[in-house]
Amino acid sequence: MIQFQYERAATTKAAINGLANSTHAKFIAGGTNLVDLMKRNVMAPTKLVDINRVPLKDIQQLNGKISIGALALNSQVADHPLILEKHPLLSQALNAGASAQIRNMATVGGNMMQRTRCPYFYDTALPCNKREPGSGCGALEGVNRMHAIFGTSEQCIAVHPSDMCIALVALDASVIVAGPKGERRIPFEEFHRLPGNQPEKDNVLQNNEMIISVEIPDNELSKNAHYFKVRDRASYAFALVSVAAALTMDGKVIRDARLAMGGVAHKPWRLREAERSLAGKTVSEETFRQAAEIAMQGAKAFKYNAFKLKLGPNVIVEALKNAAGLV
Repeated sequence: MIQFQYERAATTKAAINGLANSTHAKFIAGGTNLVDLMKRNVMAPTKLVDINRVPLKDIQQLNGKISIGALALNSQVADHPLILEKHPLLSQALNAGASAQIRNMATVGGNMMQRTRCPYFYDTALPCNKREPGSGCGALEGVNRMHAIFGTSEQCIAVHPSDMCIALVALDASVIVAGPKGERRIPFEEFHRLPGNQPEKDNVLQNNEMIISVEIPDNELSKNAHYFKVRDRASYAFALVSVAAALTMDGKVIRDARLAMGGVAHKPWRLREAERSLAGKTVSEETFRQAAEIAMQGAKAFKYNAFKLKLGPNVIVEALKNAAGLV
């Protein structure tokens, strides 16, 4: 780990100013991803701006939406009465992620900013376009069991690791960010990027911006929601495939559906065509199978992850069955 400057900020303005004139400065809060990468010499910021004193921890109801401060801890959000009542899908996803110890340290903003990564990103002896642009992607012809089946490029096939973000994209959340020119709002679905020709860029945040909060609009999805995650072991493991499913129902008829997948793309993967196919349909396993087939259109497997082409639709069906109360 190289030497670096360290400073603390107590306001949003001070935090943003702390990044000024330094393209290699980073914010640090919980540090559960950044410190890990620094220890492995994968990331080497020359300056860390500690933002834990910035007052961004509130979780509150505001004018038809719930606002979650960027520094709210994952464990606090998962257990908060407002989240449990209005957005249980988010609580389920958070509790499916990492370990209890990490959830007690990780922040909402930090969860969103964690690097999309794979083992080749961690190993500095192997090529990785995310770590060193232009060096190549070792996973393309290497061990790619955990890798993406949607939205890939020749530059990168890594998958986004967050569970929380899968729920937030399904819930039509927005991200509020602040920079020198003020605040702006970004739809959550547009915050993270596909790799394209610039896999080193995980999101659309500018170098001098910081996340202030996440806002989730009120909805009628709380009664029929389920987060289903398949992984190699019961805790502290990234998803092989995960699905956030939520339904608004009139009896057995689906009025509205929300679906998003994790473990399959460089960003949280929203299944809009499958959602539209469910509207107006009667709840049944056959209905859900048809939606799953639509959801998997365009999926492309690599040498070691072809099992995801079968696992993916099965996880979608199970998530929908649980959400609808068929299980």
